[in-house]
Amino acid sequence: MHVPLRARAARVAMSALLAVGALLPAAVPAVAQEETTLRVGTTQDLDSMNPFQTALVVGFEAFALNYELLVAFDQKLGPAPGYAESWTANSAGTEYTFKIPAGKKWSDGKPATAEDARWTFQLVLDALNSEAGSLCLGYIDPDVKNAAVESVSAPDAQTLVVKLSRKSDRILQTYVPILPKHIWESKDATTICDDKFDPPIVGSGPFQAQEWQTGQNVRFEANPNWTQSKLAPTEVILTFFETEDTMAQALRNNELDYAQGVLSDQFNQLKGQPNIATTAGEANGFTELGFNTYGTGTGKTIAGGGPSTKALLDPLFRDAVGYAIDKPLLVERVLGGYGVPGTTQVPPVQTRWHKEPATVREFNIDTAKQKLDAAGYRLDGQNRRLDKEGKPIVLDLVFPDSDSTYPTSAEFIKEWWGQLGIAINPSQYDSDTLIDLMLPPEAGDYKADYDLFIWGWGGSADPNALLEIFTCDQIGNSSDSLWCNEEYDRLFEEQNIAPTYEERKALMDQAQDLMYTEAPYHILYYDAALHAWRTDKFTGWANQPENGTPLFGYGPWGYLQLRLVGDEPTPGPSAPGAASPGASAPPGNGGQSTGSSNNTLLIVGGLGLLALVVVAGAVLVRRRSVRTEEE
Repeated sequence: MHVPLRARAARVAMSALLAVGALLPAAVPAVAQEETTLRVGTTQDLDSMNPFQTALVVGFEAFALNYELLVAFDQKLGPAPGYAESWTANSAGTEYTFKIPAGKKWSDGKPATAEDARWTFQLVLDALNSEAGSLCLGYIDPDVKNAAVESVSAPDAQTLVVKLSRKSDRILQTYVPILPKHIWESKDATTICDDKFDPPIVGSGPFQAQEWQTGQNVRFEANPNWTQSKLAPTEVILTFFETEDTMAQALRNNELDYAQGVLSDQFNQLKGQPNIATTAGEANGFTELGFNTYGTGTGKTIAGGGPSTKALLDPLFRDAVGYAIDKPLLVERVLGGYGVPGTTQVPPVQTRWHKEPATVREFNIDTAKQKLDAAGYRLDGQNRRLDKEGKPIVLDLVFPDSDSTYPTSAEFIKEWWGQLGIAINPSQYDSDTLIDLMLPPEAGDYKADYDLFIWGWGGSADPNALLEIFTCDQIGNSSDSLWCNEEYDRLFEEQNIAPTYEERKALMDQAQDLMYTEAPYHILYYDAALHAWRTDKFTGWANQPENGTPLFGYGPWGYLQLRLVGDEPTPGPSAPGAASPGASAPPGNGGQSTGSSNNTLLIVGGLGLLALVVVAGAVLVRRRSVRTEEE
């Protein structure tokens, strides 16, 4: 559900749609591998090949290989040619015209035209305007809504026109995979959610999925119709591991070329090893302890479901127990120092937007006890903390099985809150089962039957993705705390359309402060992305952005930089979006072309502002296993 990375999970029955892998491999499965095969490991099991129906980082990685975005991201997360080779904006910044290359083809050889892009965006618009209000799990459509897309048209095969309801450049940041109409056109915004789209896949991305073994791997082959750059790997195999340890061991044994998300001990052991390189990507996301607050701001109740105690609906209770979480210790003991203690939902890496609370909760068990007493949560004669109905507070804490840091963090919190007289029962689930457990009635026949959860989110270049999960209309979609606050909704909507950076920042600051005070989440930490790879088969590894990671970033950029060891670099940019000296004109520049591949600045905010900071991470998804976290 957090996917990234979370399930706006849906107004559909997830259990019927997500493949439940039995046992993940303890070692790399026997797959024929050529010398040009790129072997990539992750501890997330793929949930769906349907890009609108995946809740995980690994799902977004798969669809970024299969399909192209209308506009890609370069190394510094500026706009670069993607499905469209160039684009212009009118002087008002309310209409964009995109040019699709003549002769472009899908992997099956059929023409890839502007009509395919029009059909894809119209599919999302139809879903946004439907009774459901979102498309499948709903991770992708907010990009279109926040970009103020009003209509799309394709006057000819090479021209796509996007009209906006207000000035915005966020159309250049939409993480929408352009789909082949001739494959998907029998589906609409409702029926498209019923299909996982098993391989072989037809797309225009650099690699196309050919085989998918649930719980084991997905095998991709180079797209025969990819013409934008030379592809060093002829095959990519994404392998799903049961544990980070088996994945790290496979990397050491040269059974794997790249490992996503190793643990700190393994990371330290891999650093400096022959033929192995490592990076600790700065976090554009977080891991949180969340509360089930279903009923806040709405007055809704659930017969036989919802949180086990109304104490979780009380911001005074949530605030008090926050003083019984030693976040610096979690960073040290759980992350091995690879992270920083958390506060608000916009990570510090987004320096233009992050707001530290005026008063940060410091770990102090006595302060937590005093605040609980003052809020009316007293101890009984057996040292049990009672809610206001006189019942002992016993909380079910749930988390997915895709990250071994979650149970470790849970045990620390259990011990600290035990000192407050609050009992915690930790439980681990596979991610699709956990999503079903956490979904509210808005998503179907569910009851939000949990109290607390540990999970994580990964963000986008713009803060909206991590801000929006707390809005009321995301209940039944991406919201897992099920928190609803009208003032927060007002602040989110106003910052989204604010005409200047200063106005938007002021409103966003208020929204961060409100979330921190009300505490539907306690952000535990901003955990670094620990990745490692071998250097003896492929060279050209580069982080996207510089403080990020080579793979599992923003689209396929990192894959396109790779060369076989011994190969000479291709003259000129090695891939679409490769950074080169100089900077192209910013979008919305009165009709000048912005389709060059050398933009060195990150476009943010839909305001034509250029942020001088680059951020790591991809789109909003759970970083766990279906999960998306990296949400």
